[in-house]
Amino acid sequence: MANTAQARKRARQATKQRAHNMSQRSTLRTAIKKVRKAIDAGDKAAAQAVFKESQSVIDSIADKKIVHKNLASRQKSRLSAAIKAL
Repeated sequence: MANTAQARKRARQATKQRAHNMSQRSTLRTAIKKVRKAIDAGDKAAAQAVFKESQSVIDSIADKKIVHKNLASRQKSRLSAAIKAL
């Protein structure tokens, strides 16, 4: 357990930041699932529209370094390839 005031404060901040990051990561997963759902439905136009919205979400979360930029790039690439395959 933290013994100094500084360590106690850092522990509080870390808890708060971890909760925020988990929320952002959840938002990322939801955006990816929306695109996957549109792809599974087989509607290419709808999938492209949802993908366009999800791209900004994926990029913004990667810019905040909540997930690695390569992970974001890989997810976008795979979703794009899945849409092209429709």
